[in-house]
Amino acid sequence: MGQITVQVGEERRIYPSGVTFLEVAKEFAQTKEQDIVLAEVDNRLFELWKTVERDCEIRFITTGQKRGYETYRRSMTLLMLKAMYHVAGHENIEKVSVHFSVGSGYYCTVRGKVVLTEGFLEEVKAYMRELVEKKIPIRKRSENTYRAVELFHDYGMYDKEALLKYRRVSKVNIYDIDGFEDYFYGFMVPDTSYLRYFDLLPYEDGFVLLFPWMSNPREVPQFLPRKKIFQVQKQTLLWGEMLNVPTVAALNDRVVNGNMDDLILCQEALQEKKIGEIAEQIAKKKARIVLIAGPSSSGKTTFSHRLSIQLVAHGLKPHPIPVDDYFIDRDKTPIDAFGNRNFECLEALDVELFNDHMTRLLEGESVELPYYNFKLGKREYRGKTLKLGAEDVLVIEGIHGLNEQMTYRLPKDEKFKIYISALTQLNVDEHNRIATTDGRLLRRMIRDARTRGTSAKDTIAMWPSVGRGEESYIFPYQEEADVMFNSALIYELAVLKTYAEPLLFGIPMEAPEYQEAKRLLKFLDYFVAIPSENVPQNSILREFIGGSCFQV
Repeated sequence: MGQITVQVGEERRIYPSGVTFLEVAKEFAQTKEQDIVLAEVDNRLFELWKTVERDCEIRFITTGQKRGYETYRRSMTLLMLKAMYHVAGHENIEKVSVHFSVGSGYYCTVRGKVVLTEGFLEEVKAYMRELVEKKIPIRKRSENTYRAVELFHDYGMYDKEALLKYRRVSKVNIYDIDGFEDYFYGFMVPDTSYLRYFDLLPYEDGFVLLFPWMSNPREVPQFLPRKKIFQVQKQTLLWGEMLNVPTVAALNDRVVNGNMDDLILCQEALQEKKIGEIAEQIAKKKARIVLIAGPSSSGKTTFSHRLSIQLVAHGLKPHPIPVDDYFIDRDKTPIDAFGNRNFECLEALDVELFNDHMTRLLEGESVELPYYNFKLGKREYRGKTLKLGAEDVLVIEGIHGLNEQMTYRLPKDEKFKIYISALTQLNVDEHNRIATTDGRLLRRMIRDARTRGTSAKDTIAMWPSVGRGEESYIFPYQEEADVMFNSALIYELAVLKTYAEPLLFGIPMEAPEYQEAKRLLKFLDYFVAIPSENVPQNSILREFIGGSCFQV
């Protein structure tokens, strides 16, 4: 038997040919604070059960890193499904659906002859723990796509059956825990013993599968639901069901059958109706300061313009003001703990100048407003002045709008706070959800390439910093909003695909961002693309793909 040389960090060791990544990982487990779940070689990820084929340098991925954490949650979902079907009985379950994130977990529902009592969930948890202790392998096999379609039809997993009909590849990967088979988008841990940290809790009409946070992957936190955002997500779920497009396969069906125009118009109409309702609330309150906040690429700018139009219909005179115009010059932007410029922190903005300008406007003064040149990274003045009248309303949009520190000098009783985010209502199938961050990342990638000259590689590289900023400066203030608005469009990923794929294919294989680009390309492959020509000019999507009737 031959030998291979493996380097991990500064250490180099000799192993017999055919050694698995798992066997090597066990020898280095004590060097990591968290559990090793994946291996990376030459910028490619491998599941641990795979063999090391040649001399190489291995970088192990743990549950404290994004790809490892996603692997843990995906594997835990498979374990939960195995236990749910076992305890309830396959004949009593019509469908288990994994819908969206709630706190550190997933909100799920069960359809069939199952009553989700605490006692039932305790039985499911007990069986999950039993499987964990048994250290059952999670096996993967490659199956012919046509056979997989038949297989999931027999299992009653009809969303997967429909989805796989649109797969271009001839093979699909199927995962198995002790005879329970399912299709998942992404890698799994080697066996059930890795899945020790979880909880199941009844919530609303379903239950929550609770995970640890990535920052502390060996401790399950207390479940602290954010009720306002949950209700928006639930409403979004109902919209998808009402439009009969709950999954990617259902969207693809509409595309291939030529029924997209009505779907686009219906989705846009639902959003416009909601915007009109928000404008009515503002008018009734007689608020003079409308604050619109939300994470990156939520469509805040277009939303502020559309809301302004609705406010005009209520007899008001709105003035959209982007907080981004109050960025300090780029070379003065604070540096974060990772050595990158932190554009998400409050200190990246000239808060004093902003409050001075807004206060003077409310007092009836004429103020020259700044413009931020993103290509140059500098604030400029181009002669734009503003003076408020009795019916005038400031419509201020920016990520810190709900944070009182941003508007500390402005009167609280005259504020109306709106939280906006792109909360994707589609799922890949009943067990594979679409992360809302993926939709926003694709939006930002396309917009920044078009308007700021930023490559997809640079956008992906910057995205973790954006996420950290959102966790620190936006999400903690969600529940302080007077209303919430979901800017995601049920059809948008089919449109974004055409714009995103060339940008992603342009990332070289040796780049650190290649793995994420490859993941997104694989994700977009689920969608049948549609042209953008029928997207309305006032659509939030136009802020990202271009062609908007607003200056965005």
